[in-house]
This record gives sequence, C-alpha cells and structure tokens, in this order.
Amino acid sequence: MSDHADAEGADADAVDGATFDAGEEPDPEERLKRQRDDLRLLNQVMRHDIRNDLQLVSAYAELLDDHVDEEGREYLEVIKRNTQSAVSLTTTVRDLAEVMLRDDAEPSRVALDRVLSQQVEEVRSAYSEAVFTVEGSFPEAAVVGDEMLSSVFRNVLRNAVQHNDETPPKVTVSASVEAVDGVAEVRIADNGPGIPEGQRDEVFGKGEKGLDSPGAGIGLYLVRSLVEIYGGDVWIEDNESKGAVFVVRLPLCEE
Repeated sequence: MSDHADAEGADADAVDGATFDAGEEPDPEERLKRQRDDLRLLNQVMRHDIRNDLQLVSAYAELLDDHVDEEGREYLEVIKRNTQSAVSLTTTVRDLAEVMLRDDAEPSRVALDRVLSQQVEEVRSAYSEAVFTVEGSFPEAAVVGDEMLSSVFRNVLRNAVQHNDETPPKVTVSASVEAVDGVAEVRIADNGPGIPEGQRDEVFGKGEKGLDSPGAGIGLYLVRSLVEIYGGDVWIEDNESKGAVFVVRLPLCEE
C-alpha cells in the first residue's frame, strides 16, 4: 500500500459501514435510522427467538412433573417460576421497544373498564397462586391512552405478585372517577413487604430492580414512561395494613 493510501486511511473513519473524514460527525439522521433498525432487530430476536426458546423450556418442564421425586419437584418449580418470569420480561421489552420506535403517536380514547378488566383476568390466570380481588365495579369511563395502556396495568399487577413475600400474595384492584378534576384513578394494592418512602421514585427508574427483586426492573420504568405520555401520573403509597399501593391517575377524555 502506498504512503498516499495510508494517509487517506488515517484521515478517514467508518461507522456502521459509512465512511467519513476524521473529525467529521456522521449524519445524525443516518445514525438515528441505524439505531432504530438495530432496535427493531433486537426486538424481533427478543419476541421470537428468545421467547420461543423459553416457551419450549416451559413446555418440557411441565412434562417432567411426573418424572421427578419430591426434591426434584422443588428444583423444577424454580425452573418453571423463573422461566415464566423471563417470558414476562420478553413481553415488557417488546412493549418498551414499541414505545421507543413509535413516531410521536398521539394518545386517543380508551375504555378504562375494558382494559383494566382484561389485564386483571390475564394476570390472575398467569399467577394461580395469587388472590386477586376487585373492589366494586370499574367505571365505564374513557381515558387518554392507546393500545399500550394494557401494558401499564399488566406490569403493575405482575409487580404486585412477583415482589410479594406473602403466601398467598393478595392483590386488590379498585378504580374511581373524579369528575371535578377530570381524572380516573386506579389503585392496585398488595400485601407484600411495602416500599420505603425514600425508594419510591427509584423503583420507576430505568434499570432499577427495587428492593433487590429479580428482573431487570424495566417494567415500572415502562409504566411511568407511558403514563407520562398520556398526561397522567403514577406514584406509590403505603397500604393500610401491609404492603404498597400503586396509584395510576389518567386524564378523562372530553366528551
């Protein structure tokens, strides 16, 4: 190679296959496009390859039920529980990727009672060891949201079970409308260890595990991100007897 070619190599660099002169920043729009493409690919791998492998592990674990002794059954339950947790995590990662990839989608009208009822039933089916109670009936109100609102309630409900140290875990769900303030309020209470006041903001942080609980901690980060997009708020209170109450407040849609 000639000295001239070496000089050219020293004055040029490449990012993602794109060549540019040394000291020259790659085009921001091009970089953003490549990052979004990478995120789409990662999302696809998470949703299909990893999720399919986990579901296969779960299916084979079920088949082992009649082939293990008492000691083996204890270990098998650990495999089942952690596999279920990992499958749930792939769902959360998918939802978070959807939020990051959206092109400034505008929230619209969502029927609160329909979405909340559906998520309570789905999480109740997934966690047969937990006791779910619905106080009263959910109001037939339209709130600001979109198709991702279900992810808000799903993650809070799962959190109430997964981070619960009681047997059985108990979760109580209620909802009300404050017409004067123009908001709907959903309260999801548990009988777990509770969350100290100084840690309540931290558990919504990106990557926070909160109380050293298992998982990547992105579920509650997603919850806060979505609720803020809808113009609402989410916070944590003490439960009257024991545990925590997650409060989700969403704006009502104008008639």
